[in-house]
Amino acid sequence: MVPYRLIKVNEKVMEDLMDKKMEEMEEGYSDKGIIGHQNIQQTTDDLNLNAGREEVPSSEKRRLASLDVFRGLTVALMVIVDDVGGIVPAINHSPWDGVTLADFVMPLFLFIVGLSLALAYKRVPCRIAATKTAVLRAIKLFVLGLVLQGGYFHGINQLTFGVDIQHIRLMGTLQRIAIAYLVSALCEIWIKGNDNVVKSELSLFKRYKFQLGIAVLLTVVHTSLLYGLHVPSWEYQIQSGNTSSAAAGKTIIRVNCGVRGDTGPACNAVGMIDHMILGTQHMYARPIYSRTKQCSIKSPNYGPLPTDAPSWCQAPFEPEGLLSSIMAIVSCILGLHYGHVIVHIKDHKKRIMQWTIPALVLLVMGFIMHFSGIHFNKALYSSSYTCLTAGAAGILFTGIYVLVDVYGYKRLTFVLEWMGKHSLMIYILAACNLLPMFLQGFYWKKPENNILRLIGIGS
Repeated sequence: MVPYRLIKVNEKVMEDLMDKKMEEMEEGYSDKGIIGHQNIQQTTDDLNLNAGREEVPSSEKRRLASLDVFRGLTVALMVIVDDVGGIVPAINHSPWDGVTLADFVMPLFLFIVGLSLALAYKRVPCRIAATKTAVLRAIKLFVLGLVLQGGYFHGINQLTFGVDIQHIRLMGTLQRIAIAYLVSALCEIWIKGNDNVVKSELSLFKRYKFQLGIAVLLTVVHTSLLYGLHVPSWEYQIQSGNTSSAAAGKTIIRVNCGVRGDTGPACNAVGMIDHMILGTQHMYARPIYSRTKQCSIKSPNYGPLPTDAPSWCQAPFEPEGLLSSIMAIVSCILGLHYGHVIVHIKDHKKRIMQWTIPALVLLVMGFIMHFSGIHFNKALYSSSYTCLTAGAAGILFTGIYVLVDVYGYKRLTFVLEWMGKHSLMIYILAACNLLPMFLQGFYWKKPENNILRLIGIGS
């Protein structure tokens, strides 16, 4: 008869071997790029997320397909809302309060960046080296966003390029992701428990309690500033006519505020901080709220101003501004938690439970805040919007994980998985208008005789 203690030892050995095998399978995931896994020459290839982790031979690696599928689905949604949103306003960004399909794209990106960071920084042999690498990658991504979204490539219809430095847009999608990535990476490198063994779900939260504390602190800071700062009256300039003179041809418009806690388009603290720090000349010149009923006779589409349009309708507004980026960091940190579950919990059922319960809690919190007066608002990145989108991202990722990695239905998601592996390249080509510019750049005799006009686009 085999001794009871020997049986327990053998069971422990088998459990350790299974855990090690699962780790080898999941070590293969490395995010080659802030947004996705790709090989786009040395510059963007350096924007990977596997700094500070120990490499496993490629023969022993197998990627978690659900991460690539999730990222690919996010890219697909981005392309759809960018190209179809102008035709179907119901899926375009909400003009102000409320959410549409397009309003989920940015939080989904941030969520998967955070999740990927948990895997990329699972082991950090040298925190100093990992920090330097993370800072460098964030700078590269920020600069890439500055070039792509600062206005340099915006002269597509005129086949021109270049931007006046005095009016370059400083913030944007990639810049926001760079900020959230950097802060979350530093949290993962420096602020977590030293015990690598997580024996229960409770010990998982204890190990990363300070990261969750930072998320709560950032939420309190954002909400306090949004509702506590006094917003004075302010002014902005608009171009009158076609003149490019620095003085002539400009009209100064005054927006009367003098309020506190306003979350409308004109007098909110998010816009005030961006006006003061970035300057209106470095903000997005086509504000989302210009599609509201007050500012467009074709609302919810862009259109001519009504005769009684308020003074703020033409004012610049930065949708990826400084104060709202605080909550973008929170979205990324919430994604970190889902990555921690992958790192420390190997059982499928336990993973699904650890993902589903927090996601449902976040969804409920989001709706409670929304109906209590803290409305869903992407432009302000309200706390209710953060909870709603993070909860939706958690539910979506869990569903994809069950479909792809548990039941193995990978043929159905092959295209999305491929898009996820090359998402940064797709983003550059599609969302930043490089592909349309490339197609429109080839013409016959006159710029108007280009490929896009030939197939009926832009005619």
